Amino acid sequence: MNFDFTDDQQEIKRTARELLAQRATPEKVREAAEAGRYDAALWTEMCDLGWPGIAIGDEHGGQGLGIVELVILLEELGFALAPSPLLSNAAAGLLIDAAGSDEQRARWLEGIASGSATGTVGIARDGVAELVPDAAEAAVIVLVEDGAASVVEAARAEIEPRETIDATRRYARVRASGGEPLHGDVAAGLDRAEVALAAELTGVAQRAMEMAVSYVKERKQFGTPVGAYQAVSHRCAQMLLETEGARSATYFAAWAADADPERLALGASMAKAAAADAARHVTASSIQAHGGIGFTWEHDLHWFFKRAHADAALLGGAREHRMRVARIAAATSRAAAAA
Repeated sequence: MNFDFTDDQQEIKRTARELLAQRATPEKVREAAEAGRYDAALWTEMCDLGWPGIAIGDEHGGQGLGIVELVILLEELGFALAPSPLLSNAAAGLLIDAAGSDEQRARWLEGIASGSATGTVGIARDGVAELVPDAAEAAVIVLVEDGAASVVEAARAEIEPRETIDATRRYARVRASGGEPLHGDVAAGLDRAEVALAAELTGVAQRAMEMAVSYVKERKQFGTPVGAYQAVSHRCAQMLLETEGARSATYFAAWAADADPERLALGASMAKAAAADAARHVTASSIQAHGGIGFTWEHDLHWFFKRAHADAALLGGAREHRMRVARIAAATSRAAAAA
């Protein structure tokens, strides 16, 4: 059995890596974060390549590809920390596509697929979502509360910008009532959004690990690269272990979304928990491996650390998803025993 990417998937990864290496350099990420705005030219290029609609059907103006292709793309965006609304827009598209009516899909998905009318997703309580990425610029907001979801025009919502630890992404508090309920499979759409988020977290972990390994190979102490010391090499090995674990869980969940939907709920929560833990641990370990310079504002590593912590809180934290995995496993065990 071949577990490698197809030629088309390899091309998506190569194109994303090359474009973002040129357009989302650390200097541009820092510039966008400190200015509090995204790179409009980069978003235009992403839209021209069809990235916002990569997992949306061609009948709605998308590319009609799968969650695996979306995950490949979002891992690269996490690796570059690309300043764009692509993740939040993709999440909205996934929920509307999975749970919306034909009329709702026809109304919203074309704009989401083209990037001309972006969307976002927030987890609400009593009609208020405390942390919604990219809400201020969105045309449509999907609010999920207690397993139900509704789609709200952003113009009809109360949107309050919020400053967070992560200056590379814009967040807001959203208050809304009414809206159009989504009567379809909300859980499946939310699970797919969680897998997309796990992919970004995996890319963040990968980049932080590579930064650490590169530094400890070059930094010398008493004439010896610090990476040669056992404590440092063991730390780097642990980073690799956690990053690869997150990647394996994420791609399993992406495969399940496309090929075995009955395993998606389990896979999505495994992926989000593994990727959230990995990104937080790896970015923190990378800072430690860099020594004193890793703690400075001038070093780029803190942007990845902050994105890791913000992403880990979106769409449910690692603890919440581990509890869900336990519930699914227990239910599966009971069903097998009853059979």
